[in-house]
Amino acid sequence: MLQGAPWLLAHRSMLKPNQPMKVSLYGKDYVLWQDSTGKITCLPNACPHMGAMLSEGWCVQKPDGSSAIACPFHALEFDNTGCTVLPGTHKLTKSLLQTLDLIVQGDFVWSYGEFEPKIAIPTILNEIAAEYEFVGYTGDRSIKTDFLSLLLNMHDYNHQNGTHRSLFEIEEVQLKQFIDDGLHSHAYIAQVRKKPNLQDFLKNPGLLAMPQVLEAHLENFFPFMGMVHGESPLLSLKECHFYLPESETHSRVYVLMFVKAHHPIAHLIKRNLLRLVEVVIEQDAEILSKIYVNTPQHIKLNNEVGMDWVRRNYASFPAIVEPNFSR
Repeated sequence: MLQGAPWLLAHRSMLKPNQPMKVSLYGKDYVLWQDSTGKITCLPNACPHMGAMLSEGWCVQKPDGSSAIACPFHALEFDNTGCTVLPGTHKLTKSLLQTLDLIVQGDFVWSYGEFEPKIAIPTILNEIAAEYEFVGYTGDRSIKTDFLSLLLNMHDYNHQNGTHRSLFEIEEVQLKQFIDDGLHSHAYIAQVRKKPNLQDFLKNPGLLAMPQVLEAHLENFFPFMGMVHGESPLLSLKECHFYLPESETHSRVYVLMFVKAHHPIAHLIKRNLLRLVEVVIEQDAEILSKIYVNTPQHIKLNNEVGMDWVRRNYASFPAIVEPNFSR
């Protein structure tokens, strides 16, 4: 399951102070929380007493601003090292829960799971955060699909005019260029839309930010992130999609959005853009839950180079092998 890749478990905005959050990676469940000082902790989610989900418990704040996670079954409190105090004693136990190693870069919470790093965390998110306004996160969900199927869907440039036809009314997809840089790639595509009418704009104000031809620059970081670089007279957009292998049968996806406003109206529609992306993720989740994963592919369409790039990297990770899809 692509061991050694970095995974963005959460953005700090997703972690309300002293509110536990469940995350899953490589078939294991964890509880993630942030205390009032900003320290973020991640522990295995099963209480070592009788297996209750710690993420269903609550945080207990301490005088120094730190917090412990309390088990919902018997209220045992585990600190950020996995230690607890048993009833009737006043001494900390040894660590009963092994802390998951985190790499916290500003607002970004990364982890390699319990494996040695094989590829580096890219710096691009920190660069975007320094220059763009963070709008929010959206579409955070666990999808009942294997990880390869998720990645293939997210790099399938043809499904816009099928899965998302009702949303964008894409009539034609043109792949202009694909740049293959190993585990990093760029795709430049043009998507010709049906011309919207006034009723369409009233129903979805986010369409105001969409030109008649959607010129998209897609930047991909295998296997954990895909990024849409969008430009319009109203705003510059960085739409960052994150993928995580929760287990052999479930995958997680969510989106962080950053904008740079070029016109005051951009501030009025940025929340609509979040909702628009949420609908996109809903539609992807719906179709992924209704495919026969092991069906042999007897048809090849144009513009499938992104999917070919995924298959090659998935099979050879972390090594880079031929072919080079730029050619």
